[in-house]
Amino acid sequence: MKATEEILRVWRRFDDFPMETLTKAWLHANGEKFGPRSVERMREDRGKYGTSGNCFDLALWLLDELRNEGIACYPVGEHLGTDDAHAAVIALGHEGERYLCDLGDQWIQPVLVEPDREGYTEAPLSGFFPGARIAVSSDGQAANIRYMRPGGKESRASFDLEPTSEAEFKEAAAYSQGLLSRPLVEKRIRLCTGTDGRTVHWEYENGQARVSSDRGLFRESEPNGEETWAGRISRRSGIDESVVRIALDVYAEEGMA
Repeated sequence: MKATEEILRVWRRFDDFPMETLTKAWLHANGEKFGPRSVERMREDRGKYGTSGNCFDLALWLLDELRNEGIACYPVGEHLGTDDAHAAVIALGHEGERYLCDLGDQWIQPVLVEPDREGYTEAPLSGFFPGARIAVSSDGQAANIRYMRPGGKESRASFDLEPTSEAEFKEAAAYSQGLLSRPLVEKRIRLCTGTDGRTVHWEYENGQARVSSDRGLFRESEPNGEETWAGRISRRSGIDESVVRIALDVYAEEGMA
């Protein structure tokens, strides 16, 4: 079920990238118009401030990195053009097999969604999503993903595997960029203990933080002493604290912090 080494090599460039909605609020505070940034601008902002972007930003950036390495790929999504939109990428292997690459949901690695290919399975798998096992069901037209968390809790997502046109995808990205729905930061974090290691999912949303792991879901304590949420988020995500603080102020003004 693992992707080819060529795809994984590109994917690993994003291992430390959070998915976050802070950058667009920060840009708004700086007087910039809502709209997708170019990949060149995203690279520049990350180098200076440690930012990354939302699921559309990450998908567009991943598409660019894959294509620069000669790897065929295309964008996919669900509920595009709505407030519930989600964006991802399909990368093609050596024989045209498709791998779902979902940086927006902070997957650990891409997964094979091509039925009738060697390695494809619908059995539950570990090591693909932080804090949950996943199971893939694909008929070649759509892929359904089950996320199986500790305690029996499950959720599902579905992706149309047919390519989304670049124009439609960028239009959906522009719509998403114009939304200031809530401050959200997600980051997969590798925990190492001796020779063992686990990847957990850290998330900040609307004044609360929590950690999802293979041992369950835990709410993180609120900042105390001199620590603030801006400082905590900066430390967890790698985003410059001044950027975080400005973005949170914007959301607070909108009544969303």
